[in-house]
Amino acid sequence: MDIRTLPETERAIYNDLRARYSLHFETTKIKEHAIRLLTPSDLDELLEGKAPLDDVSTFPFWFRQWEAGIVLAHTLVSHPVPQGRRLLEVGAGLGLAGFAAAKAGFKVTLSDNEDLILNFQRVSATANGLSGIASIKLDLLDPPELGTFDVIAGAEILFKEEFVEPMLTVCHNCLEPGGSVYLAHDVGRRNLRLFLEQAEKHFAIGSKKQVMTRGGKTTEILVNRLQRRC
Repeated sequence: MDIRTLPETERAIYNDLRARYSLHFETTKIKEHAIRLLTPSDLDELLEGKAPLDDVSTFPFWFRQWEAGIVLAHTLVSHPVPQGRRLLEVGAGLGLAGFAAAKAGFKVTLSDNEDLILNFQRVSATANGLSGIASIKLDLLDPPELGTFDVIAGAEILFKEEFVEPMLTVCHNCLEPGGSVYLAHDVGRRNLRLFLEQAEKHFAIGSKKQVMTRGGKTTEILVNRLQRRC
C-alpha cells in the first residue's frame, strides 16, 4: 500500500518500525474480508542475536500468522454480530482474528505483552480502514484492569503452562453474563488439556476440530467455546 495515505500518527509509527526492521504488508482473506497486516520480513532482525532454542520465551511467536489464528478468525466471523458487542483478543499478535472480528461488526480490543507488537497492530488497523480499535498492553501474569467483554478470544495462548491459571482468571473476571470464550489451539497442545480440566468446573465447553492445510502441511486445530454455567 501507499504509506503516504496513512494518517500522520500511524505513518510516524510505520517509519520508526521501518528504520529498524524489514517490513511488508500481507493480505489474508477471511470469508469476504481481506485483512491487510503489517508483517516483519526478517525473523533474524527480531531475534537481535538471541538464541531462541536456549530460551523459548524469547522467541517472537507473533511474527507470523499461525494456523490456529486463521481458524479463530474464521470462527469469529461465522455468525451475525449484534450491534455493540465487545470483543477482547488475548495475545493478538499481528491481529488477524481481531481485525476480522472488527470487520464483522465487533467493537474490538487487541492485546499483547509488548509495545512493539501493539505498534504493528496500530498501523494495520489504519491500513484496514478500521477506527475505534484499542491496542492495550496485557501481561497475563500481571494483568491490568480490563473491564468486561461479550467475547474473549485467543489463539495458541496456552503455549506455556504458567498461562493456564491467569487465562482462567481473565475468563472469570472479564466475561459478560451470557458471553462466550473462543480459544483455538493445535490439538497437541498439552496445556490446553490442563486448562479445560479446570475450566469445566465453571464453564460449559464445546469443542470442534478443524483441519487446515497450508503450504503443503496439514494441521489439526481444536476450537473450544466456553460459556459460564448458570
